[in-house]
Amino acid sequence: MNYKISAYSTALFSSWINVEELNLLIDAGDGLTAGLMQKSRKIKYVFITHADRDHLNGLPQFIQLNSRPDFPELYYPKNSGSFPAMQQFLSKFDPHVTGSKWKGIEDGQIIAIKKGFEIQAVRNEHIQVPIGVHKSFSYKLYETKKKLKPEFKNYTQEQIKNVAIEKGRDFLSETTRKNIISFSGDTPVDDYSKWDNCELLIHEATFLRPEADTKIEFKRNKHSTLAEVLKMVKEININQLILNHFSSRYSKEEVTQAVQKQLKALSIKIPVFVVYPGEIKRDILRTTPING
Repeated sequence: MNYKISAYSTALFSSWINVEELNLLIDAGDGLTAGLMQKSRKIKYVFITHADRDHLNGLPQFIQLNSRPDFPELYYPKNSGSFPAMQQFLSKFDPHVTGSKWKGIEDGQIIAIKKGFEIQAVRNEHIQVPIGVHKSFSYKLYETKKKLKPEFKNYTQEQIKNVAIEKGRDFLSETTRKNIISFSGDTPVDDYSKWDNCELLIHEATFLRPEADTKIEFKRNKHSTLAEVLKMVKEININQLILNHFSSRYSKEEVTQAVQKQLKALSIKIPVFVVYPGEIKRDILRTTPING
């Protein structure tokens, strides 16, 4: 799996991730359209993790430049009032722009996007709200395929044709789902099983040192530390990892040293890529991993 993924992600300031082949955008922080320019025109599906400003402040320019009949489709946590408020504001601020669809979704809801692909919203604990209230999501991207059911594997073409005539073609096949990319959004590490067996995990690692999390976030929305993320990655089955959303308090050199040190200590061998604070990382999976 080697999709063309580009991203910018600096905690507090801006975060966005683009999967070019799938016309997909996760979050829409400042600088989105300046970073992607004409490529932003290809985006048809936008999934916002939560309503913090660093994840949605790029929407006004993106919508103004790219809105057209029925696109883009924009999905957000159902109980976040910021999104209907922004939609209403933009309808007045740019009344000539129509067509984009804004849809609030719930935990567990599955949205079909490009043929053979679907995205599932997964509750995370960045924003502390009761179960059943939808404020902050992670997202899991699945590739779906239909294949012949095992019981028909040895049937002749004539036999398969007869079954299709009698019971319909759908009776012959089953749908398989493969989790190809998971996007954590902003979230503390909690349930490891959320990310187990995905091909690529894109996970935030806001803080390099646990004490920073304790001091800064006592009364604020929760994030992950690098150590927590890599400890989880050591225990689950994934093929590749992209670390993003580091705090701007850390230099590129500090991030590099901390990541390399902990990867070595934990003997993590899978390719690990880093989106450094303040930098756009283009076509990430075709760059050299930090442990390459």
